[in-house]
Amino acid sequence: MTNDQIPMTKQMLGDVTDAGRMDGCSDMKGVAVGDSFDLEDRTAVFGEKIIALCRAVVLDDVNGVLVRQLVRSGTSIGANYCEANDAESKKDFKHKIGLCRKESKETKHWLRMLACAAPDQRGEARRLWQEANELNLIFSKIRRGLE
Repeated sequence: MTNDQIPMTKQMLGDVTDAGRMDGCSDMKGVAVGDSFDLEDRTAVFGEKIIALCRAVVLDDVNGVLVRQLVRSGTSIGANYCEANDAESKKDFKHKIGLCRKESKETKHWLRMLACAAPDQRGEARRLWQEANELNLIFSKIRRGLE
């Protein structure tokens, strides 16, 4: 299954005004094309927002550990999805989608912990938690469709 086979409504994506950018740190919420979206871009934008959140956190002994874990899990979702798109077999694709699902679930955990440890970032952490949850549901649905 490719990312163009997963329908999403414009309502779920929000207002999209920019196409994908190669210079990084885009400000788009997703890339809409008709009633579908590009999951590769969506996961990249999610990773960029994770990085922005982590840069805004005041680091101490606790927050430093949480930030490192969050950056690893939050940015690996998109990397694993890119790998899944280039999978060499259905079994390989299923495995890599499973990794995306696991990383999105782990990211939800680290966002919850960061919201507790850095109360001034709680609002953004909650918004990103919701996106991580949606990504987890998407990857779970893709994986179930392969069984």
